[in-house]
Amino acid sequence: MPMHIDVSRQIGAVTRRVETRTREDMPVFVIRAERTFDTPLDDTWDAITNPERLSRWFLPVSGDFRPGGSFRIEGNASGEILRCDPPEELAVTWVFNEQLSWVDLFLTAEGDEGTRLVLEHLAPVDPEFQARYGPGAGGVGWEQAFMGLDLYLTSGEPGDPEAYAAWSASPEGLAMVEQSSEAWGHAAIAAGTDPEEAHAAARRTTAFYTGAEAG
Repeated sequence: MPMHIDVSRQIGAVTRRVETRTREDMPVFVIRAERTFDTPLDDTWDAITNPERLSRWFLPVSGDFRPGGSFRIEGNASGEILRCDPPEELAVTWVFNEQLSWVDLFLTAEGDEGTRLVLEHLAPVDPEFQARYGPGAGGVGWEQAFMGLDLYLTSGEPGDPEAYAAWSASPEGLAMVEQSSEAWGHAAIAAGTDPEEAHAAARRTTAFYTGAEAG
């Protein structure tokens, strides 16, 4: 059965921010994505940390799920669990294509039935890469993960990889990538990036995610 996703709702649900900081005595580029889910705190925490549930909306993951342990996400990243304070904070290293970065997750209750999730991805500053793709390089992917989590928490049903792949290639799926890229471009502009450069980087990010040739 074809998937039907409200793209405007998914895009509008995310708050985006871009900044630079220092981590381990080096400058890092930070993308910050924030979203509220209509699920209690404990259940949201379990959905993002329980390996069995992670595979239902994200990707299969294996490893030693304790502070100091390591994990591997099938076909994606690996890393070490730096900090785990249920149900409010999780911090890990994130190694993708042999590049080290850090991912921090912060959860807070929103009333009795909601959870606010903040994700911060910190990567060593790479001026050439960031000028080419901007924050959308990572931000679009994390928004897709947020969408998968939302669909799973809302329906209670595991995601269907084939249906998702078909949807991603549909006009709606392509629009999701384009609008997410543009939104991260606006976040970059708010952080001080030249608007023309930010919009050009957003177009290249869209082209990367959709398989089109970059302009």
